[in-house]
Amino acid sequence: MTPKAFETRCLRLPAVTKVVQWEGTSVFKVGGKMFALAGGFVAQSGGGFMFKTSTMAYQLLIDQGLARPAPYLARATWVQLVGNDALSDSELAAYLTQAHALVAAKLTQKSRKLLGLA
Repeated sequence: MTPKAFETRCLRLPAVTKVVQWEGTSVFKVGGKMFALAGGFVAQSGGGFMFKTSTMAYQLLIDQGLARPAPYLARATWVQLVGNDALSDSELAAYLTQAHALVAAKLTQKSRKLLGLA
């Protein structure tokens, strides 16, 4: 997936905002909480996109050699793909949808309602 397609896919998800932080990194958030990163720091740290995963997906992606634990975020089950093309576009889109859902689920009920997610 190209960086532009990654951005477009993230921004299509409900209630997503994008900010640029940390050496030009595109940070995609829902309810003020990060769920995906691209460019800037991510590119400088050796590769592909970073995103939040479930515990099972985290282990699966690492075991298959498609991703590595994301720098500074691995303890929260974030991965960094070994390259932007490590997954097919449809697979990456599914993981981004899951990342968004995982982070949105941790928001308060009031926040989810205000964002139109409840």
